[in-house]
Amino acid sequence: LFDHLIGNMENHRNVTEFILTGFKLHPGSQFFLSVLFSTMYIVTVVGNACMILIIRMDSKLHTPMYFFLENLSILDICYSSVITPKAALTFSLGRRTISYNGCASQMFFFSLFGTTEAFFLAVMAYDRFTAICNPLLYHIIMNKRLCVFMVVGSYLSGCINCTIQTGFTFSLSFCGPKEINHFFCDVPAVMHTSCSDTFVNEIVMLVVCGSIIVGTALVVFISYVYIIITIVQMPSAESRHRAFSTCSSHMLAVSLFFGTVFFMYAQPGATSSPDKSNTISILYTVVIPMLNPFIYTLRNKEVKGCLKKQLKRK
Repeated sequence: LFDHLIGNMENHRNVTEFILTGFKLHPGSQFFLSVLFSTMYIVTVVGNACMILIIRMDSKLHTPMYFFLENLSILDICYSSVITPKAALTFSLGRRTISYNGCASQMFFFSLFGTTEAFFLAVMAYDRFTAICNPLLYHIIMNKRLCVFMVVGSYLSGCINCTIQTGFTFSLSFCGPKEINHFFCDVPAVMHTSCSDTFVNEIVMLVVCGSIIVGTALVVFISYVYIIITIVQMPSAESRHRAFSTCSSHMLAVSLFFGTVFFMYAQPGATSSPDKSNTISILYTVVIPMLNPFIYTLRNKEVKGCLKKQLKRK
C-alpha cells in the first residue's frame, strides 16, 4: 500500500495547481465575503487570544478545565488560520488557484486540527463528568500528568487521521479541469474532482472519520447522560443550577461542532453534494472557532469575574 501511494504521488507531479470555485459570485458579493471572512478571522484570533491571556493571568483558573479550554483556544486559532485568511484573499483578489503542494498542506493541517478538536471536546466532556460525578476524586483523577497525556494523545490522533486522509486523497489521479467546488481543499471536494474510482477512498473516509466522530460523540453523550442523572439527583436547586452552569457552555459548543461535522463526514455519500457542503463548511471552519470564546466566556461566571477584575486593574 505504501509503495502504491508513493508511486501515485510520483505520477501526479505534473499536476501543479487546482482552482477553487466555491462561492463564485459577482464582484460585489465577493468583496462582501472577503470583508466578512476577514472580520470573523480577526474576532476569532482576538477572542481566543484574550481567553488564553485571561486563563494564564489568573491563578484561580489554573485548573484542568481551564487547561483544556486554553488548549482549545490555541487550537481554534490554528484551525481557523489554515482556512480563513486564504479564503478572504481568494474572495478579495479573485485569485482562485492553489498549488498542488499548497492544497495537500491545507488538507493535512485542516484534518489535523479538526480531528484534534473533536478529541478535545470529548476530553472536556470527560473532565466535566469527573468533576460532577466524582467531585471528591476529581483532583486525583484529573492530575497534571493525565491532562497533558490527553492533550498530546488528541494531537497524535489528529496526526494519524490527517496522514491517512491526505495520503489516500492525493494518491488519486487528477485529469482534465482541476476545479474544486469549494473555498478550500477539503477531502470530499478534492476527491470529487478526481477521475479515478473513489469508492475505496470514500469507504476509508467514512470508516476513519466516521469512527472518530461517532467515537468522540459517544464519549460526550455517555458523559452527559451520567452528568444529567447526577444533577437531577442533587438535593438543592442551587447545587443543580451551579453544576449545570459549568457544563452548559460545553454542551452548546459540542452540539454546534458535532452537528455540522457529522453531516459533512460521517454519512455515506458525503462527496455527492459539494454545493450544499460549502455553506455548512463555513460553520465549523470559520463560525465555531469564532464563537467558542464567547460561548465559554458569556456563560461562565468564573471567566467573567476574572475578566472584570483584570479590566478594573487596567
